[in-house]
Amino acid sequence: MITAVTALWTSLLAGLGAADTRPADAPEGRAGRATGVLAQVHTAGRVKDAGNTVQYSWPGVYFEGTFRGTGVGIVLNDSAADYDVRIDGATVATLVTPGRTTHWINGLRDRAHTVRLVKRNDSPWDTSTFGGFVAAPGGAVLSKPPARHRQIEFIGDSLTVGYGNLSTSRSCTGEQLRRTTNADVSYGALTARRLNADYQINGYSGLGMVRNYNGGSPDITYRTFYDRALLHVSGDVWQNPGTWHPQLVVVNLGTNDFSTAINPGEPWTPDSLAAAYRTAYGDFLQKLRTRYGATTTIVAVGAGQFAGHVQQVVKARNDAGDSRVRYWFLDDSGLDFLGCDWHYSAHDDRLIADRLTSFVAGLPMAW
Repeated sequence: MITAVTALWTSLLAGLGAADTRPADAPEGRAGRATGVLAQVHTAGRVKDAGNTVQYSWPGVYFEGTFRGTGVGIVLNDSAADYDVRIDGATVATLVTPGRTTHWINGLRDRAHTVRLVKRNDSPWDTSTFGGFVAAPGGAVLSKPPARHRQIEFIGDSLTVGYGNLSTSRSCTGEQLRRTTNADVSYGALTARRLNADYQINGYSGLGMVRNYNGGSPDITYRTFYDRALLHVSGDVWQNPGTWHPQLVVVNLGTNDFSTAINPGEPWTPDSLAAAYRTAYGDFLQKLRTRYGATTTIVAVGAGQFAGHVQQVVKARNDAGDSRVRYWFLDDSGLDFLGCDWHYSAHDDRLIADRLTSFVAGLPMAW
């Protein structure tokens, strides 16, 4: 399996760290009364509340609302990402880099409807802005849908993002990659929906636990960005509003660390890379355990060249008394890797979701 990172990704990384640091909004875990956009929509994503708008960067962020009337407007400012719009469970529009707009869906029956907006692709170099839903004349925005009791957080790289999963060819231009990446049909989103769970897809293409694809950008790793809401804002920290406490966290990191040969000039030998990976992985699991508490189940995914290392890390956690860290081997039998650059196809995402859902169903989950 090859996790490819295009020149597009390389150019994007060049601009990271240049933006000003934004101050934290509130202490993590402290809940407050929602106002503005967050008073009318349900979201589980890592968003920054700006009152009349919310800002975000991660792929797969979704907003759900209800309204009465014959139409709904979707207020956006986003020149980098694509979106799907669903009304009453059916996809009615795909918005391609919509820019600053209010996009209208009209001609509906005059009754109550549900609306869902989801960010399809990853655009870590940009900030996406959502300004809420507005009803057509004569209608009204209704109370926001309730949060789901179950919550799952997915942590990973391009394979978790859904990189090029709708492509009909493994060879993709940058434009084709952006249009065919859809986090909403990634294995994480599918698994969460099958389990009736809210979810976050905290995936970042090309990054690894300690080494990125082909040794690129050695001064950063996935862990550099994990805490952020706005990925291109150096030092940004997402403030948990007190509503995000996942019962399940799925970690799938390691493909980029090991899928390419170590280049001359990199500070690694095969043994030192493996050791550093295991140490960093163990530290990252401890960070998750500290953040989410003893009752959260953490599933560490092993695949390909890094499966054995993940298995060792999980065993060490279990031997230390943490029985809620579980190892899951991602069986790639039957996968066609027909997405861009040999990534998972939509077919593969469905198959993986089937297998992961079955595995999770067999765990003693506290939900």
